[in-house]
Amino acid sequence: MACIEARGLRKAYGATVALDGVDLRVEEGRILGLIGPNGAGKTTALNAILGLTPYQGELRVLGRDPWNERDRLMRDVSFIADVAVLPRWIRVSQALDYVGGVHPRFDRAKAEGFLGKTSIRWESKVRELSKGMVTQLHLALVMAIDARLLVLDEPTLGLDILFRKQFYDSLLNDYYDGNRTIVVATHQVDEIEHVLTDLVFIDRGRIVFNRSMEEVESRYLEVLVDPDKLAAARALKPIHERQGFGRSILLYEAADRQQVAALGEVHAPSISDLFVAVVGNQTGHTGGVSR
Repeated sequence: MACIEARGLRKAYGATVALDGVDLRVEEGRILGLIGPNGAGKTTALNAILGLTPYQGELRVLGRDPWNERDRLMRDVSFIADVAVLPRWIRVSQALDYVGGVHPRFDRAKAEGFLGKTSIRWESKVRELSKGMVTQLHLALVMAIDARLLVLDEPTLGLDILFRKQFYDSLLNDYYDGNRTIVVATHQVDEIEHVLTDLVFIDRGRIVFNRSMEEVESRYLEVLVDPDKLAAARALKPIHERQGFGRSILLYEAADRQQVAALGEVHAPSISDLFVAVVGNQTGHTGGVSR
């Protein structure tokens, strides 16, 4: 069953088209990475999925129309925005009490387990916490809700690299159970590579790449080409070429691995390198995601 199914999804703000005929299907139990440069349409797509903005086209989330059935939909969906908004006056213990009182699927013990891995104190008020701690508290509250769909928009913004790693490890080991669906939009793409089952690139309101991670791993190769074999490597028509370590690095799609291996050192491309190759070839970008 599809958790999310969009056909011809379109959203415009005046003359600015944020989503331009998006077709997308996300099966239940998948972890999708939604990657794109600033202004590509990621947040608009997430807002449509969450029923936060009207749209044109067809969209079903967990079998429901998110704009007209948002009340029912939110019983099965959790959302972590790029900016954690919590009342500055509230204490950590009170935040736990509140969420436990308003959401029937909140697991307080699980939230306390997440917070137990941090230095956050129960009696602290939100205004006394650092930006990173506020994000940690917000993540603990939302991830302790038993939801069928979890939507993450830059979930670890403002966190140091250690907690970002801990968060994604916890997401995979403590939250994901093979049945829940997770959609992650982030610029820190290489940090989520080991978590994803599916990968989508969006640029200027259109989906320009949509593959499972199994397809990515089997279909794309990067080669650190030996200098004397550069002409032969280019003759095999790579989709992208860049410089690194004083040598040329060529990226291939659906190339013969044995043939390519004769040209130099072969390895799998990172998501960010694949993004630059795919989106850069289509739009002239030379970058767009941070590593």
